[in-house]
Amino acid sequence: MSDVAYSVDIDEFMDDMGRHKKMPSGKRRVSSREKTHVKEEKKDGKVVFFKVIAILFMIFLGIEAVIYAFLVPCFGIPRVEYKGLETISSDLLEEKLEPMATDSWNKFNPSRAVALLSTVSGIESVSVDKKFPDQVVISVRERVAVANSIVFENGRSKSVQIDENGVVFTANSDALAQDTSIPLVTGIPSENLVEGMRLPSKYRVLMEQISQIRSLPQKYFAVISEIQIVPKEFGNYELALYPAFSKVRVLTDPQLNEDAIKCMMVVLDVVNSIEADVSEVDLRYGSVSYKKNGASTEESIES
Repeated sequence: MSDVAYSVDIDEFMDDMGRHKKMPSGKRRVSSREKTHVKEEKKDGKVVFFKVIAILFMIFLGIEAVIYAFLVPCFGIPRVEYKGLETISSDLLEEKLEPMATDSWNKFNPSRAVALLSTVSGIESVSVDKKFPDQVVISVRERVAVANSIVFENGRSKSVQIDENGVVFTANSDALAQDTSIPLVTGIPSENLVEGMRLPSKYRVLMEQISQIRSLPQKYFAVISEIQIVPKEFGNYELALYPAFSKVRVLTDPQLNEDAIKCMMVVLDVVNSIEADVSEVDLRYGSVSYKKNGASTEESIES
């Protein structure tokens, strides 16, 4: 036989041996692609973890913000807002609410507040509403004065007001004192002029009449400085009107209306043109008469 020559590449032989070499039992070689995939999964897991932490942190901040914005104020002193005040000062109402000054919004009792504020004579109606989280709204409807009057307390005179329903109240307002459409009514018994009290029905009728005249476009009470109630027998009364620009006293029936005031103005013009020294004009009982200063008898005027 002839000899055959074989040549073997050692590097290729070792590679082949490596490829065909068996891995230990239960293990296999991990490819580079698999390694890359594992790294990406770990990276994605970290991203998800931090996202969850961030979301939880934001939720915590949101809950804290809600607590401080809404829940904490509920347990603090409420913010009070007043509506409808014109002649009544907010300081007076705060003084009335002093027993509730330390109450939190959560414990603030609207019914109690209404009861305390209703003691203010110048308030006709009041409502108290709580608005979450820390606000209290107090809406006031003030009494509207149709007449002023005077009472005496401890030797001093005090101005009071009377509304259309005959309720006596006080309003600390310079505007009322300067309002010429609000007449001065005198002669009401002092026991009836108690702050917060309602006048007897016979005087309430007069207040309604005054209110009706004030609603007219003409300012009739600008020419009348005083309306005096003159008592009569059996509990009745008459009226004595004092014109603003005259010293003449005008007696009239208790029915006060626009026609009565117009008649008074016309009669005063006529009387002043006839006599210059007139002290009293009587328009009662459908007739017209007048009295001079110092005279004891009246002279009539034919209609």
